[in-house]
Amino acid sequence: MIPVLVADDHGFIRAGVEAVLRGTRFSVVAATASGEETLDAIKTHDPAIVLLDINMPGMNGVQTLEVLRDRGDKRPVVLLTAEINDRQLISVMRAGVEGIVSKDGAEDGLVDVLEKVHGGQKAIEPIFLQRAIDLSLRPDAQGPLAKLNPRERKIAGLVARGLRNRDIGAELGIGEGTVKVYLHTMYQKLGIDNRTELALLAVNEQDN
Repeated sequence: MIPVLVADDHGFIRAGVEAVLRGTRFSVVAATASGEETLDAIKTHDPAIVLLDINMPGMNGVQTLEVLRDRGDKRPVVLLTAEINDRQLISVMRAGVEGIVSKDGAEDGLVDVLEKVHGGQKAIEPIFLQRAIDLSLRPDAQGPLAKLNPRERKIAGLVARGLRNRDIGAELGIGEGTVKVYLHTMYQKLGIDNRTELALLAVNEQDN
């Protein structure tokens, strides 16, 4: 049997994957609900393939994949996702994900995807592959904050320094409410949800 780790914070998804794999040569050896649990379970169970939900509480699937690759872990990783934003897609492609599968209809193609990645092939659904290619060709694809205007980039830098909205407003000579409006617009442009993600993007851009 080929050992598989399934990471998803929804129990019915984990159970569904186990049901789909029953009777195949793949066997679920561990099931986790967060990125942190997943990294620990990988050390304990040493699965041949890691099946990751992209959106989990705490460390998500993208961050978990990036940590694995930073550690030099090259085992096949397949992302199981209901949705993936542009930034996440580019990040996982750069990190060398082997497979991306939509949760909608995964029961029909999951085993085939696992067979392919176990055999050393890529198994990324065409819709994701084409989207990643289109994104890479966009003129604004050169940096994580490239979509932001100069004022927004300045705010991102201040967020990365840990400043609160009131302090950012004082630094830039604008009101705290105006800072909130800027941040809301920036989150929409970047496809993120909070200032922690914004700070990470700003730090990553400074590192590049």
